[in-house]
Amino acid sequence: MHPQKRAMLVINLLGGTAVLFSYAQGIVTHSDAAQVLWGGVPQAIRSLYTLSMFTAAAGYFAFTNFIFFHLSPDKTRVGGRFGFGLFNVFYVAILLPSALWLPLTFLAVEQASPFLVWLVKGVLWLVGAASLSLLAALLKVEPRHPTWAHRLALLGILAFCFQTAVLDALVWGSFFQLAP
Repeated sequence: MHPQKRAMLVINLLGGTAVLFSYAQGIVTHSDAAQVLWGGVPQAIRSLYTLSMFTAAAGYFAFTNFIFFHLSPDKTRVGGRFGFGLFNVFYVAILLPSALWLPLTFLAVEQASPFLVWLVKGVLWLVGAASLSLLAALLKVEPRHPTWAHRLALLGILAFCFQTAVLDALVWGSFFQLAP
């Protein structure tokens, strides 16, 4: 296996496990987890959120499948300038802050810290920005074969960006505040 693909596999295994562990640990150790997780998002749009979480997860698998199984690290160019390693940078920039989000959120609530609230929002902005950067890279990547897999990857990253950049960074971030 090419070293860049091996790195991608390790990043996704370790990063994905860290994200899932942070969620499981937060839910198990906090009786108010559901209330904190919604962060003040109105009931009226929670069903949209729930649907989006599933489409974003499916999207993650779609674009990761294209990158991992259909791009050759030796031939991949992004915007004619960058190589396959750029994707690994984006995965780290998505997964590391994603693993920090929930522990930081609980800490911000427990300590009633405005600084930590802004740090939580910054973490979500970082994930959103990395997701949008990954979208830009997939739009500029060469080669794009097979075409069906590239198109599926684009649909997947669009769903992922809607969740991370719009719903999480913008919507959730605007509603998440410390109780008065």
